[in-house]
Amino acid sequence: MPRFSVIVPVYKVQAYLHECLESVLTQSYPDLELIAVDDRSPDACGAIIDEFAALDPRVHPVHLTENGGLGPARNAGMAEATGDYLIFLDSDDALAPDALHAIADRLKETGEPDVLVYDHARIHWTGETVRNQTSERLTEQGPAPFRLADRPQLLRVLLVAWNKAYRREFVEEKGFAFPSGCYEDTPWTYPVLMTAESIATLDQVCVHYRQRRRGGLLGTVGPQHFDIFEQYDRLFAYVADHPELTRWRPLLFRRMVDHLVVVFARHDRLPRRSRAAFLRKARVHYRRYHAPGIAVPARARIHYALIRLGMHRTYHALQWASALIRRSAKVTGRLLKSLRSGVLRLHYRLQRCLPVRGDRAVFAAHGVRGHGCHPGALERAFRAHAPHIRTAWIAESERHPADTRRLRPGTAAYWTALARSKYLVHNTDFDRRLIKRHGQVMVRTGQGTPLKHMGLDLRERPAAARERDVEEILGNVDRWDYVLSANRHSTLTWERVYPGEYTTLEYGSPRNDVFQRATSADVRRIRERLGIPEGSVVILYAPTHRDYRRSQRTTLDLHRVQRRLGPRHVILARAHHRHGGPLVDDPSDRVIDVTDHPSVESLCLAADALVTDYSSIMFDYANLDRPIVIHADDREAYEAARGTYFDLRSFPPGAVSRGEDELIDIFSTGHWRGSRSAQLRAAFRERFCRYDDGGAAERVVRHVVLGETCRPCVVPLDKRHPVPGAPLGEPS
Repeated sequence: MPRFSVIVPVYKVQAYLHECLESVLTQSYPDLELIAVDDRSPDACGAIIDEFAALDPRVHPVHLTENGGLGPARNAGMAEATGDYLIFLDSDDALAPDALHAIADRLKETGEPDVLVYDHARIHWTGETVRNQTSERLTEQGPAPFRLADRPQLLRVLLVAWNKAYRREFVEEKGFAFPSGCYEDTPWTYPVLMTAESIATLDQVCVHYRQRRRGGLLGTVGPQHFDIFEQYDRLFAYVADHPELTRWRPLLFRRMVDHLVVVFARHDRLPRRSRAAFLRKARVHYRRYHAPGIAVPARARIHYALIRLGMHRTYHALQWASALIRRSAKVTGRLLKSLRSGVLRLHYRLQRCLPVRGDRAVFAAHGVRGHGCHPGALERAFRAHAPHIRTAWIAESERHPADTRRLRPGTAAYWTALARSKYLVHNTDFDRRLIKRHGQVMVRTGQGTPLKHMGLDLRERPAAARERDVEEILGNVDRWDYVLSANRHSTLTWERVYPGEYTTLEYGSPRNDVFQRATSADVRRIRERLGIPEGSVVILYAPTHRDYRRSQRTTLDLHRVQRRLGPRHVILARAHHRHGGPLVDDPSDRVIDVTDHPSVESLCLAADALVTDYSSIMFDYANLDRPIVIHADDREAYEAARGTYFDLRSFPPGAVSRGEDELIDIFSTGHWRGSRSAQLRAAFRERFCRYDDGGAAERVVRHVVLGETCRPCVVPLDKRHPVPGAPLGEPS
């Protein structure tokens, strides 16, 4: 008897079926049977199922003689199931890696409940991944298991069959089965949840719910959407047959009306000529199942009234009026925006006629996202070594020091600062509308030592260059007065790919100054704030952006890596700022997503080792003299799309892995911090970290602001104190 029976009804999904079945069979929890039900699919689905069955004895193919739809196909799968728990999976979706392992652990932890509800993420056809918006209702806090009356908000979670695990004996005892027709989940899910004596939740993404561009049943216009009325008839009939469930009628009525409104309002469901008939039928159901005592939110009352009265023409008239109001609002908004823009342009022009203020400096980083990087370190150095300079920070967010003035982009104060501040410091480029004035000093810090191609070198890399305008790049370069450089490699690269008349300050990386000043107490505080257990071995995983890939999802299974390395290991996952979201969809207390953490320097201090690929973070982390592992499983594709200035394989800062198992082996054998890795890191530091002695920001301020032009002294590498970290103990 297997632990799980995974039931997959299959119909016309040959393009997605391989991924679906493989997501089940490659689970790290192998105690399962996969029941694939061929619902008389006219394509190659039946043959694909048989191919999988021939290769894996856990696959049980079921071939139906007639097409019955999703509900009957699931029933056929249940009839063959022998597992402790039933799990339903649609054949164009997929189980997340390690989903069954997490489900099994939670079932054991909560005492084998009747139903376990878990989370999902929508995988759009564009590659975008979006986690369920009601995931907060799946919190594991509080007593578990529980009954639905203890947490009725579960009825607001997407009511489908495939986001739950069901105890098979409970389903058989109650005689639950799926009806035929569309919206078959409705008369299944509500009775299951209302009847279950024990329910638990799992706050983890276990299903990747595919949003197909076309072909999904619910997204197809047709008469099948009228099935919703029959499904709610079945639901209320079940409640009538079980008087103990009568108290749920008001809530079920409200959920029914909400559901009917959604179906009616969507333009991709009902045929145009049948919309009036749908609303008339909705009116009948409204009156038939109306239950007094249910509170209706004010914003939904008009929809309830339209359903109750069946006013099809009134509904469309209101829709037309609402659309007209929205369009009018957009036109008015555009006019006001144009007027405001014109006023600000005039304001900026007038401010440029006033004198430049020699005691003002403006800083920005990563566009306008917040305080940090080299400009953040320089801003602190300005306040420490040139206190007569008043600093301001351009940022959309609140992430800036409390004693620094924040400028919102696009405001009058923002344009005043750009027009009249003497010092302008950015790690990329300021607003393209900025006109640099005589007397202003622009410092371009960059974002780290370059490994991948930059600037003019991207002309031969269209995938990475995208729509970069060479003339615009050179126009920005002509505004720079100073460019910061961390080492000789950076100096030679910047002056070639950004040719201009600026002065290069080869003084080191200001953002790395904190590494030379941190103490063991600082490291301990950072770890405590991140929730890292004492005695853990912390690995920071920070991959760079892939220009050649639309989806930036990592190919590493971080949960599997962590489990293989053991409970002492904690992985901090940090996505590139162009990633557009978290690196881990289902974080845990041992795999922590730190993409939104405001300080990457703090994350480096917290980590005992760095795993990266082609990111410039390796040059910064090398200053800590802690182990670095390069995980480059797509070297050929990356170098073809972006290009690199040297081959990491011939000059790495530590061990190099080419696959997930090799990465695990590097850590499990201790090679990550062996003598060979230390030798490679020492050579790497000698080449790239010679000037990072903790005084880079001060040297820049003394040169740019205080006019001290003599070559400053730098502490040699062998004279620097190692940055304290946590004791690692013996290799695993």
